[in-house]
Order: sequence, then structure tokens, then C-alpha cells
Amino acid sequence: MSLFEFIPHRKFPEFYEICRHTDVLRYLPAKQREYGDSYFMEEYMSQYNKSYYEDETNLRAMAKRRLRNLSKWVPIQSGDKNRKEPFQNQSLLEIGSAAGFFLDEARNSGYQTKGLELSPKEVEYSKTKLGLTVERCSVLAVEEAEWKESFDTIAAFFVIEHIEDIEGIWKRLTTWLLPGGCLYLAVPSSFGPSFQTNPNEWFRTHPSDHFFDYSVHSLKKLLSILGFDVNYVRPMSYHSYRDLGLRGKLPEWLYRLYANQFAYGDTIELIARKRKH
Repeated sequence: MSLFEFIPHRKFPEFYEICRHTDVLRYLPAKQREYGDSYFMEEYMSQYNKSYYEDETNLRAMAKRRLRNLSKWVPIQSGDKNRKEPFQNQSLLEIGSAAGFFLDEARNSGYQTKGLELSPKEVEYSKTKLGLTVERCSVLAVEEAEWKESFDTIAAFFVIEHIEDIEGIWKRLTTWLLPGGCLYLAVPSSFGPSFQTNPNEWFRTHPSDHFFDYSVHSLKKLLSILGFDVNYVRPMSYHSYRDLGLRGKLPEWLYRLYANQFAYGDTIELIARKRKH
């Protein structure tokens, strides 16, 4: 039985189908594209006005913040009470590991790390400059059974929305994690000021290679079905000026309070733990 069953979206049937079970949105105009070196560098430059490598300091700071978040939820295994590093003897897979800055910081924190990345240049940098274990291949090229219950943590930052085979990616995320393991995601969110209050602009700027759109609500439904508990979810940014509704008129401090409480943002981060039973 399929986990997902998509039907036309009530309000935007020309753009979206919605899953009956999870409320995940399928973006109908989406198209596949190649993810080579030019894609990676051009996309990053267009969004942040600097190259990925020029932004290394900020990216490493973000990696350290994410690892601090993880340290609150990654369980200490029995017989491992005296470990010196927070993630000593823990394994981590990053899907879409780019040049490896997050993997490098995770390794420095004690993780045994592995990465999957499509860009040849970033794979080469990860391996030769940082000495990381990174494979140049799609996550879907690895069979589901090959890494069954192999990782304590799986991270994927702005990756899963690009994958057309939604059943395939979620089966792998679930199967590859050990019971009690943590899944750390960052995704664009449809529960944010852009889609909620200015859908015309949302669709005008929607990336053509994003096949699915998630939100805190759809992710909680989906993860619960798959046997996860959501431990942490927060917006990654605050754009009150984008909100054309009543929330956009709130004082900034109150807007941020609301955003944090309800994970209201155009991008969100989430940590979920796979149940042991």
C-alpha cells in the first residue's frame, strides 16, 4: 500500500495535488534537472550574493548550531556514559553534503561521518581537502536494504524537496536509521508568510525543481505514520515583511514569538527521533 495518495488541491489545482494522508503538497509543474557544479554554485550565488566557499565561516557556524541542537536529542547508548565528545561512537549520514562543511564539523564533534553528493567538484573538495568519506551518487542509487539500520543520525538540508520519488526517499530515511536515531531536516515550508498570505508571489518564485512542499503540519503527520516523534522544529528565518495578513502587522518581537511557537516560516528545521518500538 502506498504511503501517499494525491488528489487535486481544492484551491490551487493547477499547481498542486495534496496527499490525503499527510497533506504533503505535490508541485505539478516541477521538472527534473541536472545537479552539476554549475547548478550548485549558480544557485548559491543567486540566493546569497556570495559563493558557497566565500560563505564557509557562516556555514560552519550554522553547522555548529545544528550540532548543538542535535546534542540535546541524540541518546547516549548504554556503556557509553563517559564519552568525551558529544557524538562519540555515533554514525551520521548527510544526504546532499555539498563541500562537506557540516560533515567536517560533525566529525570534529565525534561522529563517524558519510556523505552523498551529486556535484563532482564538491565531492572532490570533500575528499581531498577535508579527508571526508563522500560518495558521488544519488540517494536513490543506494538500495534500501543496503544500509538498513546503519546510522544514528541522518541529515538532509534542502534536499528532499528535489526528489521526485517521494516513496523512495522516505523509505530510505526510515529504514537506514537505527531505532532511537535522529532525522534532521531543513526544508522550504508552505506554512509561512509567502504561501499563506501571498500565493501569487509564492508560485511566481517557486523553484522549478521542487517536486514537493512540506510544512510543520504535514511533516508531523508523515513522521508519525512512519514511527517518528518530532522533538524540535523552528523557522530558519523571520520575514514579517512578507506577511500580508494580520501577523505581518505584529511587532517584530511578537511575530518572532508566534513564528517560533508554531514553526511559521518560509523555511524550517526539524529534528525527529525514530521510535524504538
